[in-house]
Amino acid sequence: MEWFVEDYNGSALKIAVKKKIVEKFSKFQKIEIYETVSFGKMLVLDGKVQLTEKDEAFYHEMLVHVPLISHKNPKKVLIVGGGDGGSLREVLKHDPEEALLVEIDGEVIELSKRYIGIDKGAFEDSRVSVLVEDGYEFLKESKERFDVIIVDGTDPNPFSVRISEEEFYKLSNKKCDIFTTQSQSPFAQRDYFKQVVRSLKNVFESFKIYLGFVPTYPLGLWSYAIAKSFELNLKVVKERFESRELETKYYSPEVHVASFSLPRWIEKLIEEA
Repeated sequence: MEWFVEDYNGSALKIAVKKKIVEKFSKFQKIEIYETVSFGKMLVLDGKVQLTEKDEAFYHEMLVHVPLISHKNPKKVLIVGGGDGGSLREVLKHDPEEALLVEIDGEVIELSKRYIGIDKGAFEDSRVSVLVEDGYEFLKESKERFDVIIVDGTDPNPFSVRISEEEFYKLSNKKCDIFTTQSQSPFAQRDYFKQVVRSLKNVFESFKIYLGFVPTYPLGLWSYAIAKSFELNLKVVKERFESRELETKYYSPEVHVASFSLPRWIEKLIEEA
């Protein structure tokens, strides 16, 4: 049997694969797509698992619905990254007037659409605009303002690191009501997690970390950060969830509120950052 292995500096993820569908080097990174034995299709960038069909909703729903439910009326949404289309698919469930996706690597978009298709047609939706360019440069030059900005970036690399730094957060702070980013594994990627928290502290008046479970991400525990505004009232979250008629696999109003309850060791990491 063939195996894909992702190393975590002393531990690893091992997934049985039927075949490799794509292996390609774009201008920015190595892109691989596999057909796995038990997780469906799998997207890998520079050797790091970005998604599998079986559990991608665990990640995309928490990244998207927590900030969009926290907003009373999200009509204009920006996604930075997210070339696989999963976050875009979830954003459209809130029926925005406009959703803009800015992805630096157009090859990720095209290969994901062709071989995986988790966007479920989102890229062709009339409300959607797609720009293939650097998210930092876009936000730096743009005069637009958004209800929500969602950062759906890859693991840190020379091209993606800019969207996890203070200057990018400062730009975002000026141009949205709510800002959200994935913030990696606080257990397996502690230094990067603390770097994100440190940048958030230096830029935003208020932010919170929340957690989710993604089996194929480093050791399963995943974190997200939401800044400027967040909704923790279960009654309000339920009302918005029901009125928008959201259909989800992982996310629920109860999970939304519970995800902000942090273990003490993570609270200490946040204090140390």
